[in-house]
Amino acid sequence: MTNFIEINNVSKTYGNYKALNNISIRVPKQSIYGLLGPNGAGKTTLIRMLNQITAPDEGEIIFNGEKLNRSHISQIGYLPEERGLYKSMKVGEQAIYLAQLKGVSQKEAEKRLKQWFKKFDILNWWDKKVEELSKGMQQKIQFIVTVIHNPQLLIFDEPFSGFDPINVNLLKKEILELRDNGATIIFSTHNMASVEELCDNIMLINKGNKILEGSVYQIKQDFKDNSFEVKIKVAESQGLKGAETLSIPEGFTLINSNIDSNGEMTLNIKAENDINPNVLINYLSEKGTIISYRELLPSMNEIFINKVNGLECRV
Repeated sequence: MTNFIEINNVSKTYGNYKALNNISIRVPKQSIYGLLGPNGAGKTTLIRMLNQITAPDEGEIIFNGEKLNRSHISQIGYLPEERGLYKSMKVGEQAIYLAQLKGVSQKEAEKRLKQWFKKFDILNWWDKKVEELSKGMQQKIQFIVTVIHNPQLLIFDEPFSGFDPINVNLLKKEILELRDNGATIIFSTHNMASVEELCDNIMLINKGNKILEGSVYQIKQDFKDNSFEVKIKVAESQGLKGAETLSIPEGFTLINSNIDSNGEMTLNIKAENDINPNVLINYLSEKGTIISYRELLPSMNEIFINKVNGLECRV
């Protein structure tokens, strides 16, 4: 897959503080790339470089095959974590003004904006002042003006902050649609559930250093520890007492178990690395009816916490 953004050996120092230390990443075209890390990790510095607010001390940034330069600014849409609209201006008037700053004509801006306002069900607020809007409605407007000029690269910094679950789902749908329509998206957040739901690839940085990078799927595979959850309905002939003493085949360790009044038992089991999990399935199927079976993978939240703290991941 072609890379839209290539960051090659980028470093940045402020005084004695190393904000970024030899960072290299590849952001595939038409993908959602998660930029993750604790506060102070260097995410904001990297975003500022992409927006050409600051420049790297070392290294280079390639934008769609060209060295990043001022001409690329018009092709970027940036939604910062700290939002801000002019409170006393009317909503529609301000949105048109901001769209024009991004090179959209007044006539075209009004047309596009009203389409977005209808989609977000806020058209009746067009002539209201910004100060009359709730925080969530203001953030909808800022999202709209971020994407209104159809940029090739979108940078979202905590885009769901302050939104209720319904509006979070609305924005998630729109972000996925923007990607599917050709945009490349860099997504910075502390919400690991959103990362799992939206991101194709991620980079985790801590104290200016890259500590993890790859596809969300592959990272979760890399950090799994061969743990499984099996739900089984024990045979009536064994009864509850038999279920409570259900044995596990060699090569597997029972981590914990729980049985309900109907004789349905939930088992958390860990396998040795070289053991085929089918051995477990075949064994347990002789003891009763298997209701469900799934591999337990670590969440991105667990991986994030353990990698930042320098610990091994556990499900």
